[in-house]
Amino acid sequence: MQSKPTHEQAQLHLQVYDLRREPRLRQARDWFQQNYRAETVEEAMALAGPGTENGTNFGMVIGYWEQACALLNYGLLHEDLFFETSGEFFFVWEQLKGLAPQFREQFKDPTMLANLEKVAKRFEEWKEQRAPGHIAAMREWMKQEQEQKKSAAGA
Repeated sequence: MQSKPTHEQAQLHLQVYDLRREPRLRQARDWFQQNYRAETVEEAMALAGPGTENGTNFGMVIGYWEQACALLNYGLLHEDLFFETSGEFFFVWEQLKGLAPQFREQFKDPTMLANLEKVAKRFEEWKEQRAPGHIAAMREWMKQEQEQKKSAAGA
């Protein structure tokens, strides 16, 4: 475990959290959690293309989490505190990890979503040490949720 968070880290942590409560970002996060299911860049563009409301939602969610994770990667946020109080970023990464290589290729940016990816990998290791099997159980739950949504959409 790291040392205790500094006062400055705790203040920044609260500011980052407060941004999550902003109504427009909350709306975008809700949309992402309920609707974002894409396996290819083409599906992603059809679902949330640039210049569309869904595209704005998508951009807000990945922009927020990429920024928060960058702050963590630069040591401005306390890692244990971030991991103990945040988990949503991991679910966002789980939705995007299959697409990340395609996005990076399509947009010629090998660093796209890199902060989110780095933090998600560390979180997975951190969580496995504290709650073995939790990540696997969450992935199974997410898979079942997606299958139920697909079934409901097809019904």
